[in-house]
Amino acid sequence: MNNRNRGKNTGDDGLFGTGKQLEKLRAAVHDMHYLLSRGYPEKASSELAGNRYKLKTRQIQAVRGASASESQLETRRSKQLKIHDLKNKVVFLDGFNVLILLESLLSEAYIFEGLDGCLRDLSGVHGTYKRVNQTLRSVELITSFFKKSEASKLIWIFDQPVSNSGRIRQMVTDFAIEHDLDWQAELQFNPDQFLAEQAEIAVSSDAWILDHCKSWFNLIGYSINEEKLPVNSVTLFHNEPV
Repeated sequence: MNNRNRGKNTGDDGLFGTGKQLEKLRAAVHDMHYLLSRGYPEKASSELAGNRYKLKTRQIQAVRGASASESQLETRRSKQLKIHDLKNKVVFLDGFNVLILLESLLSEAYIFEGLDGCLRDLSGVHGTYKRVNQTLRSVELITSFFKKSEASKLIWIFDQPVSNSGRIRQMVTDFAIEHDLDWQAELQFNPDQFLAEQAEIAVSSDAWILDHCKSWFNLIGYSINEEKLPVNSVTLFHNEPV
């Protein structure tokens, strides 16, 4: 029996669950946004912000995910689609990115809202993907999104080098056949580049993909609102971040 989930790490409540820590994190995002908007590299910006506020490694990871330069924010906003824009369109899904984020959300892990309105977590594939208790429910949520969007087809893209990517591809394929869904699941050696270059509409919260894709949709934000999902979310910016 599978008892795995993608919940909180030990110590996360101390890093993200107090007002004092949140103020530090929001200040760090504010500073990193300032630096990125003036041409500082991401790594150097996160190191400066992290050192200034004495952040731990996981806190810096959250700050990096939430931050973006003003030009990046403008680019992402200009390419973001609404649910009605997907009707009768082929939509490409960043498989591990979306699936793992939904699994984390359903496991009550901390989820972080960034300046671009996307939600991100601190989980990762780390070379191997393993199903968890929340995997099937995550696929069901994607099914609900697909049906409500009235998209013509959903193409899942998974990282071929990741161990077990073939298994999750087969699981998605079998699920689609069982539920009569027009889905396709593919393995790609460089899924980020593939999504940026080949997808007219990408579903992802990966920052690089959002910066380079033709257009994108925020499935996680949509699902939280549409399905009334309880979420342990942390907003890492003030109402006026700059």
